[in-house]
This record gives sequence, C-alpha cells and structure tokens, in this order.
Amino acid sequence: MRTLPFVVAPALLTALLLGCGGSTPAAMAPTEPEPPRGAAAQPMQPEFDAPKSEGGASTAAREKTEEAAPGASLAAPADAAPAPPSPAPLAPPPAAAPALQSARADAASKPEARVAKAGAAPAPKKAPASAQVAAARSAAPPAPPAAVAVPAPEPQGSESYRDYGVNPVEDPAKDRLSTFAIDVDTASYAIARRKILEGSLPPYQAVRAEEFLNYFDYGYASPATGPFAVHLAAAPSPFTVGHHLVRVAVQGKRVPARERTPVHLVYLVDTSGSMQAPDRIELAKKSLRLLTESLKPGDTVALCTYAGSVREVLAPTGVESKGKIFAAIADLTAGGSTAMASGIDLAYGLAERTLVKGHINRVVVLSDGDANVGPTSHDEILKTIKRAKDKGITLSTVGFGQGNYKDLMMEQLANQGDGNYAYIDSEAQARRVFSEQVGGMLQVIARDVKIQVEFDPSFVKSYRLIGYENRDVADRDFRNDRVDAGEIGAGHSVTAIYDVELKASALKGDGAAPVVVRLRHKAPLGADRAEETMFRMAAGAVAPTFDAAPADFRFASAVAGFSEILRRSPHARSWRLSDVERIARAAASSKGDQQEFIGIVRRAGALAGGRTDAVVAQAAD
Repeated sequence: MRTLPFVVAPALLTALLLGCGGSTPAAMAPTEPEPPRGAAAQPMQPEFDAPKSEGGASTAAREKTEEAAPGASLAAPADAAPAPPSPAPLAPPPAAAPALQSARADAASKPEARVAKAGAAPAPKKAPASAQVAAARSAAPPAPPAAVAVPAPEPQGSESYRDYGVNPVEDPAKDRLSTFAIDVDTASYAIARRKILEGSLPPYQAVRAEEFLNYFDYGYASPATGPFAVHLAAAPSPFTVGHHLVRVAVQGKRVPARERTPVHLVYLVDTSGSMQAPDRIELAKKSLRLLTESLKPGDTVALCTYAGSVREVLAPTGVESKGKIFAAIADLTAGGSTAMASGIDLAYGLAERTLVKGHINRVVVLSDGDANVGPTSHDEILKTIKRAKDKGITLSTVGFGQGNYKDLMMEQLANQGDGNYAYIDSEAQARRVFSEQVGGMLQVIARDVKIQVEFDPSFVKSYRLIGYENRDVADRDFRNDRVDAGEIGAGHSVTAIYDVELKASALKGDGAAPVVVRLRHKAPLGADRAEETMFRMAAGAVAPTFDAAPADFRFASAVAGFSEILRRSPHARSWRLSDVERIARAAASSKGDQQEFIGIVRRAGALAGGRTDAVVAQAAD
C-alpha cells in the first residue's frame, strides 16, 4: 500500500496548544484537516471491485454526496422499503445526521474544508489582516472594568476530531503489500458508546475502526514462545456478496503481575476550569486511585498538575507510602486556564528523577485536551516528547468529559509519546482501564511494532484494510528501523480486518497461501535493531461459510461493520445495523463488554431510524 508515516499537522496542534493567547480566551475553531499527501482525489466508483480510485477519494466523495443531498450517503438504498425502528436502517436518514458540534455543521456547509486522503480542495480566502483588525475595533464595545483576582473563564469550544478518510480498495497485482504500525488505542469506541447511550450518534470523524476492534478481548491464545502469536482466519463476508473478510490477529504474551518489571509513573493532571465537572476531575481522581492500587513494591509515583500555572504536588514516592499518594490525589481541585505545555515539561522533569534503565518510565496525562495557555510552540513540545522517548520515558493519555473535548489533541500526544490513549466516562470504564487491563500499560513487551500483510495476486483479486488510516507506514519503510511505530504491552491484542475478493484458486486451497503476515519489532530493552517473523495463512483458515467461522472472528466482523456504518464509509452503503446486531448476538461471549455491544448497536439503530427528531433536538441544545 502506498502510504506515508504518520505526521502531525503543525497548524492543527499549534491552535490546540496555544489557543487564543490573549487576555480574553476565544472559543477554539474547528481544526483544518491534514494537508494532502498524494495526487488529486479520484471520483468515487460505485462498486467494490474498482481499484485504487474508490477509497482514495472517499472523504471527498462523502462530502460531495452530502452537498447534493445532506445525509444521503447514510440513508438506505433508494429501492429499499422504509425501515421501521427494528430492524434499523443502515444509518441515520438526513434528519439524523450527527449535529453534536458547530464544527460539524461548518464542515458540511464548506466542502472545501474537508480534505480527501489523496487530494485537497483550495482553502477558503481570508480578509486582509488590517481589515479584520479595523472591523474588530469598530464593532467591539468598550470593555467593562476587570474584576479583581478572578480568573478568566475557561473557553468552551466545540469538540475536536479529525477525519482520516477511508482506506482505498487495492489491486494486489499493482500493490500487494499493506503496511501499518500496530496500535492499541481504544478511546474512539468509548467516546462513541457514551454518546449513543446518552441519546445521539457520534460524529463520523470520531470513529476510528481500529479502536473499535481493539477495545474488545477476543480470547486469542497466547504465544508458546516469543512475544507474539498471530491468528489468521477468513470467511465469506456477511455484508457484501462475493467478498470475504480476512482477520489478522496479534496476541501479545501475558505477564503475571509478580513478574513484571518495576514502573515509575508521573501523573500529570489537568486541573483547569474545564475539568471541574464531576465526570472529569472527580473521575480522574478515582482513576488514579485505581491505578495506584494496581502497583506493587518497587514502583514509584509522582504527581503534578497544570492549570494557569503548574505545580508539583508530590515528588517521586514509593508505592509503599500509598497513604501519602492517596492524600495527594484527594487534594486535587480544578480551576483556571490550561498551560499544558509547561505541565508536560514539569512531568518529564519528575520522570527523569526516577529514570532507571530496564524499568518502565511513563508520564500519564489526564485531561479533556482543551489547552488555551502556553508560550511553547507545538514543534518544541513534540521535540520534548521525542527527546524523552529516546531516553526511555513514554507518554500515555487518558481523556475525560465532553462538549469541549479535544480528541485530536489527546490522540496525537499519545502517538508521539509511544503510549496508549484511553477515554474514561464512568467508574466501570476506569476499572477496566486501570485495574482489569492495566498490565498492558505497566509492562511493555515490544517497541516499534510494524505489520506487513502480503496478498498474493494469484489468489486475491482486491483487498481493503478497515481502519488504521492514521497508522499507515510506507512499504519501503517496513524494514527501516529508524521509522517510529507503536509499542505493545503485556496481554495486548491487536485485530485488523480486511475486506477482500478471493479468486477461485484461493477458495479451493490450491498452491501457496493467499496471505502472508510479517511482524517486525524491537525488544523492550537493548539494541535498536528489530527482529522479524513471518506467518502464512493455511488453506483451512478460510471457512466455507460465515456461520462456520470461529465465534471470535464473527464478533470482530460485527464490530468492524458497526464502525464502518458509523463513520459513513462509502464501502458500507448497503450494510445495515440490523445485520450487525444479528451477527453480534449470535457470536458474543458472556463477557460484559460484548453483551453491552449488542445493546449499543440496537440503540444506535433506534436513534438512526425511530427517534431522529429527538436526536436532532438534543444535538442542537
């Protein structure tokens, strides 16, 4: 797949970090998409078997469709009968398009502001700066006298997400390799779940398919030796006749808590005014108590905060003094503006005090991502993160709140810091992240993990990777050990789903394997030279029918289908939420998160088809 490494958009992160910079904070404007990486976008083709021209312009194609008839790209096919609340239609009709933020409305009315993965439209023209200043001066009323000793109000801007587009359909005769960095973030699914449970569909820009897939534990078998086991499977697609779904699953080895290496954590907590709500600062404090309870003798904790200024609350302290750590956490309160850049500097300074080669050294940022004060440029912050990462200090982010939540900020900080990104909206979710699955954060088993999937054109007619659009790695960089990738923690599992067309020879099981997977990774400690392993798909891995496929495969297929529908993928125009619910119900295990998923899909279907007026009214409030 012809792709480039992940790049942070400079203008984007500058706007998020610096905010308005003046004496009166202004609401943050919607961020511009990343500049184009390739040739101009091609028109979207109506069929799946069209090669690269389809997905490459998927974002532009979605916008073009909505421009002609808003929401039409989400509606059921024109020849379909009107759908009752159950089974639900594919996705919301025009009236139910998510309107949760002003930025979404602006984007819908300005197609030129949306950029396809392979092309761009011209940016809107701006008035000369002098004219803007003159107009502002003439229109602005005299400022009232400033109150004494009262902090400036925290700006409540719109939520910030980024549309990474949708991967294109590839012809393996022209490009047989699909290469990407492995990622174990889960925040996107948690954000979407919260919005659905509270009565609205998530903005399609907020849906990242890989984070939906990687949210769930499918019970993959652990490796007998080495850090990874790879599980390959395929079956006819339940969504598109003539297609197959291919699953590539990577399971990291599980490490018992008593065997893990010591960890040194720095909690960096956003205590600005935007964190005052109970589902923010109080939930962050409960999360930190759970995380601290998961630690063992030999581990250390430091705590610092940032608001209008930064503060060292607790110097590095051994977990044997839990009472002291809990008291520092309990003392946290929110108020003031947000100096995130200075807080990151302080956190890294604390981390360096306990930096031990061979141990886990990590900064954990807890925030809603809304940064509005800070003299440091985004480039300098990214250099700070990279320097710390090179020393062995990683950074993870944990998001809280909604309304002014900055998903893009939190995601990109974790990406640059070689850490994970989670979102907490309840005590149950906090227990999941910081108690039940905390081993993946506290024990790294591999660094700079890349995966390359090769499709044999003798057996495969076309393929498309569902998700991982912002984890693309150029094929030529797979063996370039200087190119950064993601890290894998103990017990982490990674799932990727491909939508493919197989040739008859593959279905008969003739000859070589249709799919070959290569993994490349560096050891958690030691040399920077990576190791590479290869896995071939066996002929028997292709199930004759979808129902004959393993239950974990079928449940992952339902999750992938749900994400495709919610993010308005042009490849999922005929897919239906009722089918997703049926597949999930038949395949789900007794695990609580899988059972909850069935209810979330059902509720999304009701929001899409049965209660659209209520959804729109709530979104407009």
